[in-house]
Amino acid sequence: MGARAELAFAPRLLGHAEAAAYLGVSPTTLRGLPIPRRVLGGRRLFDRLDLDRYASDLPYEGDSQAANEVDECDRHFGLKG
Repeated sequence: MGARAELAFAPRLLGHAEAAAYLGVSPTTLRGLPIPRRVLGGRRLFDRLDLDRYASDLPYEGDSQAANEVDECDRHFGLKG
């Protein structure tokens, strides 16, 4: 097979590394997120629309839900009493 073409846009279906880069997280972090994958020819791919939906549903900093999650994380690592 030849070299992959350079795309000026994000393809709809992304492999693991590309999906992690798209969200700005590590591949390890991506594995732990509840984002469904699609199957195409035996490959498991992330749909960019699902990635966008997941990111859009995250709370904004300063929201009470986000503050509670940060506090719980800090307590877990012994940073808050």
